[in-house]
Amino acid sequence: MKSAHDLVVAAKSRVIEVPLEQAEQAIREADVLIDVREADEYAAGHLPGAVHISRGLLEFKLSGTPALAARDQKVVLYCKTSGRAALAACAMADMGYLNVVSLAGGFDAWLAAGKPVQRPVPPSFD
Repeated sequence: MKSAHDLVVAAKSRVIEVPLEQAEQAIREADVLIDVREADEYAAGHLPGAVHISRGLLEFKLSGTPALAARDQKVVLYCKTSGRAALAACAMADMGYLNVVSLAGGFDAWLAAGKPVQRPVPPSFD
């Protein structure tokens, strides 16, 4: 019987993780940046330009979104610390996507490095 940790370790052995130092370049060169965290995590703050597709819906959204159908597009994935993104990268590879990478350390590492984060603007009632 495997634990979630076991599955993540196995996934990380199969995928390419981009180190934080190379993340901005990988994102610039990517066709799409996908945040696979949950909706509330994304809403609290995300990498600029990221689209949200939670890990639980990834395969369905990819299959049902024509703009994401090209299997040769460059994709960067991230989550909170990199486990879900590694699992998502494996799923995308299994679906035939050829150029998928995961952000090592995820959103937490990005935030800790002081990199830009897009946050919602609260409504003004003035």
